Amino acid sequence: MEKVQQDTCEETCIGSETDLSALKMSMISDSAASGMADLFKALGDATRVKVIYALLDKELCVHDISVLLDMGQSAISHQLRYLRNLRIVKRRKAGKTVFYSLDDEHIEQIFVLTLQHLKHS
Repeated sequence: MEKVQQDTCEETCIGSETDLSALKMSMISDSAASGMADLFKALGDATRVKVIYALLDKELCVHDISVLLDMGQSAISHQLRYLRNLRIVKRRKAGKTVFYSLDDEHIEQIFVLTLQHLKHS
């Protein structure tokens, strides 16, 4: 039988010698932590990851993305709306056509760094 290692301190642990008061004062706020969780939740769906990947280099319309991912336009529109509400993508209208692109370079950086991390593993 395999022994399971616990990731908890022993009952007699008095903690590290680190002064936690400064760290506690600079902890991430609840709203920032919630926003980050929402961002990573958005990346937790393979379709949305593919949409973001498609938009890394150029803006595309819903039709282009639906052809690229072999999905219906309504399904793609739903995913784009979700991503737009989280400010991951933005849209630009040209006549009746709506083009989507990544909201800013930070989204691209997060995405590329995540891909690099996965390739590194």
